[in-house]
Amino acid sequence: MPPLTAIHPSLSFTRAFTSTARFLAKSTKQRLAAEHAEVPPYPYGPSQFYKQSNFGLYGLQKIRYGNIVSKKNEIKTRRHWRPNVQRKRLYSASLGKHIKLRITTKVLRTIDKAGGLDEYLLGEKTQRLKELGMGGWKLRWRIMQTDSVKERFRLERKKLGLPSMEEVHLDENGFGITKEEIMEQVRKYDAAMARNEEVIMDAEAQAATESEILDGDFMAKEQYTERKPIL
Repeated sequence: MPPLTAIHPSLSFTRAFTSTARFLAKSTKQRLAAEHAEVPPYPYGPSQFYKQSNFGLYGLQKIRYGNIVSKKNEIKTRRHWRPNVQRKRLYSASLGKHIKLRITTKVLRTIDKAGGLDEYLLGEKTQRLKELGMGGWKLRWRIMQTDSVKERFRLERKKLGLPSMEEVHLDENGFGITKEEIMEQVRKYDAAMARNEEVIMDAEAQAATESEILDGDFMAKEQYTERKPIL
């Protein structure tokens, strides 16, 4: 009887089901379209280079590249640095509860300087809006629907001597939308936050991240090891 040949487990076993949640199995583009269907469009669009930053507060940080240089022979070895991303629970005064999200340590320091999460999200400068990304833009829209933030804006207009502005609601396509529809969108958003859904990078984002590490920078095609001639 001929001996049995060894077969790799990955070739002999195929799963007939998946334990991955449906909302996590979507690609990055599909997931963003589903999560931001009821939110006004982000003016700067999603990040194409570090896709997991679309689901948290990363402050424009992404993977950086450089060299490790030995002291003896000055041999250069390519390497990369990932952003220092933490999972934190931050308190929102306007919502009156803690929010669980992914955030970099750089943004944490900026939030401390700004005076809280709400003050950071409500920043009006162009650079702040760029730092928010898709995830921060969605959270900014949510806190702007609260009565406390609306009253704050009303008092600011009154202090500047501006007339009271009639509240007009528009959907993501620029068409009019009723207040009841806005409240329904807010309830859906709060229900998603109540489930404490963690932001997990999907397969497409993971593959894109790995490709960025391998050939994302302009020096990737250079020789990885450079030796100094011995005299």
